[in-house]
Amino acid sequence: MILCRACASETTAARCSSCGEEQPLEHAELGELSIAHLDCDAFYASIEKRDDPSLQPHPVIVGGGKRGVVSTCCYVARAYGVRSAMPMFKALKLCPQAKVVHGNMSKYVEEGRLIRRMMEDLTPQVQPLSIDEAFMDLTGTEALHGGSPAQSLIKLQNKIWEERKLTVSIGLSFNKFLAKTASDLDKPRGFSVIGRGEALAFLESRSVSTLPGVGPAGATALERNGLKKIGDIRTVGPQRMRGLYGDWGAHLFALSMADDPRKVDPYGERKSISAETTFFEDVAEIEALEDILWPLCEKVAARCRASETAGLTLTLKLKDTKFKIITRRRQLPEPTLLASRIFAAARELLSGDADGKTKYRLIGVGLSDFADAAVADRGDMLDTATPKRAAAEAAVAKARGKFGREAVQTGRALKAQYDDDEDDE
Repeated sequence: MILCRACASETTAARCSSCGEEQPLEHAELGELSIAHLDCDAFYASIEKRDDPSLQPHPVIVGGGKRGVVSTCCYVARAYGVRSAMPMFKALKLCPQAKVVHGNMSKYVEEGRLIRRMMEDLTPQVQPLSIDEAFMDLTGTEALHGGSPAQSLIKLQNKIWEERKLTVSIGLSFNKFLAKTASDLDKPRGFSVIGRGEALAFLESRSVSTLPGVGPAGATALERNGLKKIGDIRTVGPQRMRGLYGDWGAHLFALSMADDPRKVDPYGERKSISAETTFFEDVAEIEALEDILWPLCEKVAARCRASETAGLTLTLKLKDTKFKIITRRRQLPEPTLLASRIFAAARELLSGDADGKTKYRLIGVGLSDFADAAVADRGDMLDTATPKRAAAEAAVAKARGKFGREAVQTGRALKAQYDDDEDDE
């Protein structure tokens, strides 16, 4: 099957018979596959370039502060070796001519929301992974949209460009693992397909580090047993993999066989929504730490609001000058997406470690154990403050969405001039 990526029409040649464009997408299983992964290309940096045309020819890094980290960067900066989560000083050493933009999370959240609505116009089975990526299951949508899932996805990709002037890359396959793998193959504005007929051969020579859940430590553990390629895992077999690594080994063997039974679940998989920042100078005073903590709580609340979720478990993260990481957790009385409640709970946890003497170089806060936003922050008959706070924060979010983050600022937020490293799992 051959589809035109310009107009999504079915064609039989490289040049589309309907629109005359030469943008063919050809695959034998193109009309049969329906699980997709959509990933916005260099999302934050692309938005900044779109909104400020003077940035277009330059490498752009979103982040800031010599001891901060790169939130994201454009593809020009990536050509110099700059990567997300890289320390800013290292990024600027690799690419000293880069334009550094501090970023506007409210703007990014709103763009993510608009793109998600476009996805939901195609199918209710949209599972967000972060602000800028999601799985989609378009099974059974052919009659509704008058075409195959692949045709609907081509139209969506083009619509996002036409209406938002942002590019996205799409992976299409028969399960989530391969759909996400495919979306990384041809960025930016890629559309890649992995079908059943080629899946095993495709995976054979890929590094084990490309498997989901296999980080540097996991890859080292696998390589210690001679497992460098995905095909090596397949050769070892399920019993040996389970014997070596338990359930994780069995899971990796299943992936090596292109077996991923996970369904696209609009309410599933996201583990946490969090934000953290690395300080320009080490900080010991609790008041200063609280001033830095507040805007992070606002960012977490904004991300929860964007994804219409609320969290029941709060986590505070600290890193001291010896790079020791401290994490504290607390279960809240009810799910929340309010910055004020996140801050109040995190502040209490912080007081246990901030003694005014110990210096810290990083602080972070996050929510997990998610519930629908509709059941959040209800309070009870004796709690009249929570509904008022919820209404106030909703009004602030609406104003920021319309006029930008700077439209409404708190005194505490203005005191904190640090940059955060977003982490949305």
